[in-house]
Amino acid sequence: MLNDVLKTVPDYQAFLTVDEMNASSDRLAAEHPDRVRLVDVGRSTDGEEIRMLRIGQGDEQLFFFACPHPNEPIGAMTLEALSQRLVADDELRGKRYTWNLIKCIDPDSTRLNEGWFKGPFTVSHYAREFYRPTSFDQAEWTFPIVYKKYGFFQPIPETQALMTAITGLRPTFVYSLHNAGIGGGYYYLHPHRPEIDDALRALMIDRGIPLSLGEPEMPWGVELSPAVYRSTSLTEHYDFLEEFGQGDPGDKMQGGEGSFGFARGVSDPAHLVCELPYFYDERIGDTSPTEMSRKDAILKGIERVREMTGFTTGIYQHIGAQLRVSSRFRTASEHLTKLIVDGMQSKRSWAEASPELDVPATVAQRFDNLVVGRFYNLLIVGMLRRALALENEQAPTPEVAVALAEVEERFADWAAQLEEEIDYRVIPIKTLVEIQLGAALCYIDTL
Repeated sequence: MLNDVLKTVPDYQAFLTVDEMNASSDRLAAEHPDRVRLVDVGRSTDGEEIRMLRIGQGDEQLFFFACPHPNEPIGAMTLEALSQRLVADDELRGKRYTWNLIKCIDPDSTRLNEGWFKGPFTVSHYAREFYRPTSFDQAEWTFPIVYKKYGFFQPIPETQALMTAITGLRPTFVYSLHNAGIGGGYYYLHPHRPEIDDALRALMIDRGIPLSLGEPEMPWGVELSPAVYRSTSLTEHYDFLEEFGQGDPGDKMQGGEGSFGFARGVSDPAHLVCELPYFYDERIGDTSPTEMSRKDAILKGIERVREMTGFTTGIYQHIGAQLRVSSRFRTASEHLTKLIVDGMQSKRSWAEASPELDVPATVAQRFDNLVVGRFYNLLIVGMLRRALALENEQAPTPEVAVALAEVEERFADWAAQLEEEIDYRVIPIKTLVEIQLGAALCYIDTL
């Protein structure tokens, strides 16, 4: 059945906007009132309705939510394809489950990414139109938590909607539909089902998508098998900072628990994340050794990132007191820069104190450290550019104009360097949806 379902995924050429997602859900509910219910689970920060499709009549609840970070719309397309298939396929829908789908948990922030949703799909254009909130403004990372000396009790409205859905449904399975920007593919899951690891990897490999075999996304990540990691929570981040950082770990943290940690306290569901990039360079899957040690690659990568964060920090130190326009772009670029700067020392301490890193870096690990890190920091520079452009539009001053010109120039230079250094391909949206949807069906089959 899996291959039959994946063959029906449409050949999407662009990502749906929030309005297009809503219109599609409205049509589906109107056309299939006997099979589809559309319910309100909360309101966004700006007051927009957050809606959930409920398809099926089973006792066990499967919960999917997309756009957990607003720059990650692959999952919305996955749920678009899944919802259409569920109403048409009695066998897939089945009698055991009710399928609960939120196509966009953060509509306000997702709208701020729509400038790149229709292309062109290039690294430069993506970075120029990119927006991602800082930790304390993220739907995925502001669940309440108390752990050791740290506490967080300010879930944003979007997170409150997730809390309402999770506590009301008590799901058997939670699929937080994330995706990366560049690199290879990988999974987080709980509990580990070793018998399907090869099938999960094959979903990517068979479609020409390299596995991410470089550095783990987070130094504290636990690899269960190649490109398969244990689902993680804020407590592991805290423990890492406690071991390798200086001072109180809580001083270096900005948000709360994730959906996985919260859901475990409600119904302890199975949990899956399938991370996929828009762009990939084949070096991310190359495990051949290089002349550089893994430790040196990590330390050199930190220094390259420091150049970008130093520039962003310097702009805010120079002109921050003169800025008058409060914007999501400013909050995100300023606080994410601080988060990266605070984390670099802990990462450096970890690298210097870990003898297992005194081995040759693979091509993938070197690429991850020396190139991929700069790509993600370019996104922060892009948000700084958007913050200053908005300031220059609404409260212009000569100082702001000069700073904006400087940021524009540096952004263009760094973007051009990355366009030249990365031999990337753009992955078709259909391929990305097939993998995310296939991973869900493969994992659910083990429940």
